[in-house]
Amino acid sequence: MTPEKLQSIAFKWFETFNAKELEKLLSLYDDEAIHYSPKLKMYKPESDGFVTGKEALRAWWQDAFERLPSLNYKVKSLTANGDRVFMEYTRTVVGVEDLLVAEVLEIKDNKIIASRVYHG
Repeated sequence: MTPEKLQSIAFKWFETFNAKELEKLLSLYDDEAIHYSPKLKMYKPESDGFVTGKEALRAWWQDAFERLPSLNYKVKSLTANGDRVFMEYTRTVVGVEDLLVAEVLEIKDNKIIASRVYHG
């Protein structure tokens, strides 16, 4: 996959996430995609930070959108090569200190098959 194609998927990810268009966001993922987030580990300790599949992703993001209606991600940088996109962005929520986040999307056949979030 070209870096440009990988980046276009990442930009579409930001666009759909920030618009809270859950079904369009999920359409970017493989049916069995795996997602890791420290926030998942905090809010759902039994998950150990991982969810698998679109239904689990739907539940996680729907909950986040309901709890944090002002949640927004601002792109700082994207680096794409091979089958991955490394994204840096600022997580903003009204009334909460901004958080710098890094996330890696692993992409195969134009679908995100894995994603992993990192932050301090």
